[in-house]
Amino acid sequence: MLRLSLGAESLPGTGVLESHADLSQEMIAGIDRMALRRIEQSRVGRRPSREKLAQMLGLSDARVQPRMQSELLKEEPHRTLYRFSLSVLPGVSAEGVRIVPKGSTQAAIICLPDADDTPEAALDRLHLPEAAEVFILQLISRGSEYSVNPRYGVRTNIPHREWIYRQAFVQGRTPVGYEVQKVLAAVDWLTARGGGIPIAVMGEGEGGLVALHAGALDERIFATVVSGYFGPREEIWREPIERNLFGLLANFGDAEVGSLIAPRKLAVGLGGYPVLEVPPVPASGIRAVAAPGKLWAVSPEAVSGEVERARRLKSGEWLSLHEASLNPGEVAAKVLGLKAAQAVKSGIQPDLERLARQLAEIERHAQSLFPDGEAERESAFWRKLPLSNPEAYSVHIQKEQQRFWREVIGKLPDPDVPMNARSRVLFENDKVGIYEVTMDVWEDVFVWGWLCIPKGIGSGERRPVVVCQHGLEGLPGDVFNDDSNSKAFKPYQAFALRLAEQGYVTFAPHNPYRGGDAFRTLQRKLNPLGLTLYSVINGQHQRILEWLGSQPFVNKEKIAFYGLSYGGKSAMRTPSVLAGYCLSICSGDFNEWVRKVGSLSMPMSYVHTPEYEISEWNLGRTFSYAEMAALIAPRPFMVERGHRDGVGMDEWVSFEYAKVRRLYDALGVKARARIEYFDAGHTIHGVGTFEFLHENLGR
Repeated sequence: MLRLSLGAESLPGTGVLESHADLSQEMIAGIDRMALRRIEQSRVGRRPSREKLAQMLGLSDARVQPRMQSELLKEEPHRTLYRFSLSVLPGVSAEGVRIVPKGSTQAAIICLPDADDTPEAALDRLHLPEAAEVFILQLISRGSEYSVNPRYGVRTNIPHREWIYRQAFVQGRTPVGYEVQKVLAAVDWLTARGGGIPIAVMGEGEGGLVALHAGALDERIFATVVSGYFGPREEIWREPIERNLFGLLANFGDAEVGSLIAPRKLAVGLGGYPVLEVPPVPASGIRAVAAPGKLWAVSPEAVSGEVERARRLKSGEWLSLHEASLNPGEVAAKVLGLKAAQAVKSGIQPDLERLARQLAEIERHAQSLFPDGEAERESAFWRKLPLSNPEAYSVHIQKEQQRFWREVIGKLPDPDVPMNARSRVLFENDKVGIYEVTMDVWEDVFVWGWLCIPKGIGSGERRPVVVCQHGLEGLPGDVFNDDSNSKAFKPYQAFALRLAEQGYVTFAPHNPYRGGDAFRTLQRKLNPLGLTLYSVINGQHQRILEWLGSQPFVNKEKIAFYGLSYGGKSAMRTPSVLAGYCLSICSGDFNEWVRKVGSLSMPMSYVHTPEYEISEWNLGRTFSYAEMAALIAPRPFMVERGHRDGVGMDEWVSFEYAKVRRLYDALGVKARARIEYFDAGHTIHGVGTFEFLHENLGR
């Protein structure tokens, strides 16, 4: 057993660690300050472009030839009303209500009500110009009645828009992007039909978001009318998660998006902002797993400030601001130079099945992307690997490592403050001594961990190190806890202590995935900057490797990584970009990761679990776990997999690992790749993995 030995004694070359605060909470708070500071700094130097905006929205699918189907609803004196369906993507259509004037048609308007509105309600409420042909589109709502996986009998409180986000984001698509595609399909149809009339897009609330982005992207749109959306975007992390766009704030605020519309017309209304808080409280039997988020009324001063920013970006008479008292239809008429009509009650009842159809179509499209993404990774990654020449492979893979780090994880600058290492002794027994260590990384961001040093290291002797990474909601002490009755012992089996007792130096850093929404909100704040939690974690590990390599008892050429669960996620994402780790062991996490994140075909899918932060942008088209392992190759790599571990299924784990084994065979280093199956659950087994460490590190 370990004996408590708390005191002021510190490691040579370090200061004394005197803090008695909760270092886990302090770490998360510091990262939070850094993220908020970088969000504020992002206002300067943004470089908007349509290409960047389209990429962030996920507009990578070619639209099909637009075909319109219409059903007569009602004849009125001055207009004819139809229900319509318009083809957009394979299997995906736009639906809603179409208004055709009986007199001269002088413009076309694509109208987007708020997500919780219906086209029929908008038809009765908006003062739409009589001389305009109008398409009122159905958006995906914020309700949750269809957020269901019937295959496994799972019902959730996830709003429909988030339901799509969870399936699409990992494949490089977004709910907003799908709806922008619907707007652009309507523009395609109107343009192909001819007639030369101006085309406008107008939206309220969520529809205003879609309208603004559609107007920015497509120069065929003459005028854009936005109500209930335009304003400062620096608090996007507080909004519903389906609005999350990776890298948005590094390039855009609403002013920058709006500037892409100039010199075409943009009209911003001061009213119409939806006010709500999600997720909804679930009924009995429904999983409460939705991400938190809010929408709030933006002050006129804040809207005016963002409008002025847009005007400074692009001069001219392209942008107008309108009082909240004006109906959006009246604003559209004013911008188009038409006469606004009074709202007329049509008496048409909503199509009660349309929302379910629209949601199911996007869901099927998102699910169809998983094999497509695998084929894209095969073409863009695997076929380009120079497997016959290990030297050429090593050079080639360095470029892929940087692409993964910069485009998927998000790369922060290298640690840029003095290390300021501090330590104090915590525990000891006759075999080991354990020190608590901190060191600084960036302003407000530090490393915290436990270092375990075997006793009896000779003068000048340098030992291998195993960095032992805890999982979700874990702490450094968990991987040393040898109390068999403790909560930590069952998953971790005190593996950091056991390895130290066998002669290795072990270090257990704290990774900041602890505190529930406190750390998940960090991901929300980092994503709009083009960053992730692993942008921070990898910077922390840069400093860890630097510090460990400087210790006189450490062989810096033999620093290994071994992580369980979320620590297994780290084992894929950290050694893949940090060459200082000589090998990596992924325990209790290796998966066909992209399907694990977004597929409805897996019972353990993250689509319907509380880990709303887990999805990484466009991963399905770039790097799943086999590709990450290829970034580690030709260094040794091992998977530890319990048959009864519910984070995955043996069949899918084996499917993904087969690609890794094939790669190592092709490189002529097949002994460096290994997988061990064992008959247990989510736990460190410590048999084959310990042998693997002995073989590759020595004892």
